[in-house]
Amino acid sequence: MFVVYTPEGEEPQHYDATRLRTSEAVIVQRTVDKTWQEILRGLESDDLDAMRGIVWVLRKRAEPSLRWGDFDPGVTELTTRMSNKEVEQVIRDSFDMGEANEEVTPDVVADILRARIGQVAIDPEYAFRLIDKLAAEGKAGTDPGPDLQPPADEAAAGSPSPTSSGPETSTSDSSPTSSTSPQPESMTSPSATSTH
Repeated sequence: MFVVYTPEGEEPQHYDATRLRTSEAVIVQRTVDKTWQEILRGLESDDLDAMRGIVWVLRKRAEPSLRWGDFDPGVTELTTRMSNKEVEQVIRDSFDMGEANEEVTPDVVADILRARIGQVAIDPEYAFRLIDKLAAEGKAGTDPGPDLQPPADEAAAGSPSPTSSGPETSTSDSSPTSSTSPQPESMTSPSATSTH
């Protein structure tokens, strides 16, 4: 899960919540007075304390003297986006559920996913390519082939590097910002809440 921080008038900065060290996660827990599992669930629903805590502790890597009270972003400056791995799980689970229901065609599953995934994915183009691939395979009646791999260097695709210790700005013109994009709707797939 990524937290996207878009200060007013600036480019979005992406913070990968899965890159926190245990000691950093403990600091976030103590600061926002929530367990790590509550923080993870909070990220799924754009909980302001959870998002602020993640960004603050990751920013402290480059700015060790940054105090909690000094990092107080606007409520529209923070939002979350799902990583490629999380998006892939949701997409594959959705096609699997559709396959189990004879009344739901691969095209129906693909249409539902296309309508929602762009609002929640850190890399919507990757998500749309995977949806197209699985829809085509489902219509052909073939088993899914090898995984569609995200770019070897996610930064090249306009997404932050998974090993990034600090913010990186997106160079994509289509990058959503929390101040201009609608808030993502919650995904109802069980895997959307358990793949963190």
